[in-house]
Amino acid sequence: MDQRRLILFLIFSFALVMLWDSWLDHNRPKAPAAVAQSAGAGADGVSAVPAPTPGSSLTAAPLPGEQGGAVAASVPRTVVRTDLMVVEIAAQGGDIVRMELPAHKSNEDRSRNFVLFDDGGRHVYAAQTGLIGDGLPNHKTLFALPADEVVLAEGQDSVTVRLEAPAQDGVQVAKLMTFHRGSYLVDIAYEIRNDGDRVLSSHAYYQFTRDSKPAEAVEVFGVNTFTGPAFYTDAERFQKVQFEDIDKGKAKFVRESGDGWVAMVQHYFVGAWLPEPGQQREFFARRVSSDLYSAGVILPVAPIAAGESASVAIRLYAGPQEQDKLEGIAPGLDLVVDYGFLTVIAAPLFWVLSWFHSLTGNWGWAIILVTIAIKLVFFPLSAASYKSMAKMRVLGPRMQRLKELYGNDKAKMQQEMMNLYRTEKINPLGGCLPILVQIPVFIALYWVLLGSVEMRHAPWLGWIQDLSSKDPYFILPVIMGLSMLVQMKLNPAPPDPMQAKIMMALPFVFTIMFLWFPSGLVLYWVVNNVLSIAQQWQITRMIEGAKQGSKAA
Repeated sequence: MDQRRLILFLIFSFALVMLWDSWLDHNRPKAPAAVAQSAGAGADGVSAVPAPTPGSSLTAAPLPGEQGGAVAASVPRTVVRTDLMVVEIAAQGGDIVRMELPAHKSNEDRSRNFVLFDDGGRHVYAAQTGLIGDGLPNHKTLFALPADEVVLAEGQDSVTVRLEAPAQDGVQVAKLMTFHRGSYLVDIAYEIRNDGDRVLSSHAYYQFTRDSKPAEAVEVFGVNTFTGPAFYTDAERFQKVQFEDIDKGKAKFVRESGDGWVAMVQHYFVGAWLPEPGQQREFFARRVSSDLYSAGVILPVAPIAAGESASVAIRLYAGPQEQDKLEGIAPGLDLVVDYGFLTVIAAPLFWVLSWFHSLTGNWGWAIILVTIAIKLVFFPLSAASYKSMAKMRVLGPRMQRLKELYGNDKAKMQQEMMNLYRTEKINPLGGCLPILVQIPVFIALYWVLLGSVEMRHAPWLGWIQDLSSKDPYFILPVIMGLSMLVQMKLNPAPPDPMQAKIMMALPFVFTIMFLWFPSGLVLYWVVNNVLSIAQQWQITRMIEGAKQGSKAA
């Protein structure tokens, strides 16, 4: 099998795998119907009883009350504006029910901000918190809001929103949310004052409640990146949980730990609850209604004696999956940028891309420089491959002669061809190794472009204004197809006429396929083809010149 056939076969196989995965996703059974309302539940399907108190052990503690939908529009809200966020906090629970990120724009309308937490505009997705204990506020309690709008003013490094819960049985609770300039981190704390006559024991819970719809469609054969809960501990590392597994009761993740965090992962963005190190914690994930799921963490609150006060705090990260910042926020948080089984290649590849980007300030030029660097690394292998192919091209007339002599005897023709290869010291499979090495790089770059928020809406030049999406005018795929056609012409022609026609048709087939690939990936392939054409043409010219010189001598 010559080099061109091998590479086309491998790329085509890769495309078939993606198509198969898309077909399976499309035909996957839908989530079961809504869970029947429990006795005593209100009209919204939420139990009217207070949040339950944990039992003798944290594991046995029932989870917080369920919420089945977006917070009602009639519930008062406070809007918080910082340099990186526009946040809406509902009086009900003091939950973050909507969050816009002005630094990132919507795919559908670039004039609008990207919405991470959403109260039903496109998704249902909220960050909810509460306390577990008799009479303590949970995410159904109505808090008193401080103002209609809170703004991080010029010169301020942070701003705090204080929400007061109704006092009950002598217990006063305030929820504090602190937003910081230049950060997607939010500090959330409960201040608890026990003016009752008994010791107060409680737990605090922090959860994300979300539907299962992907945030944004990926325009490559309908492929969808992972959307769902993820858990991390030092012992178990990174564990993703599919919504379907939660439905079936087969979700596998660590339940208790002294470290770690819980996140809700989606394409390019993530929300994560980050407890302080050293606190014992319990993780949970459950379905709360039809196509609505909660995942979170429960933290113990130290017993509060009568007349005493205490507090419990946690950090919330809600923002883009910026790889250079996530690792510094919490151990393992950078793992939410998931490149799958090719992480060992994709992670260093992204690092090299980032380094070139720091030099050029443009991700498109960084991709071109990475392509050149990869070509230089594989230059010796490629040179050996092209020498083998050039020699086979020179042997074309002799191969045709063998076909004429032994066309009716396939075994004899194959034997004579192998003898010819042995005599001329040609390895017909010599072009396989460099291609087999580069195919994982190609696929790894695909996932880097698909999963790195840094590439989202990143322009190159002219008509390419988003390297993570397809070429809007299909110019790069057409150039890629033409470059493949030129490479076909430089390759030795297959001896079988039918095979030769099929091979000549493949550039057109792959041009159609590449129309929907991210333009950054097509750019990589165009540059790689141009460099390969130059290298192959030079080597072929040298081999053919040497052959003609030997004949003349």
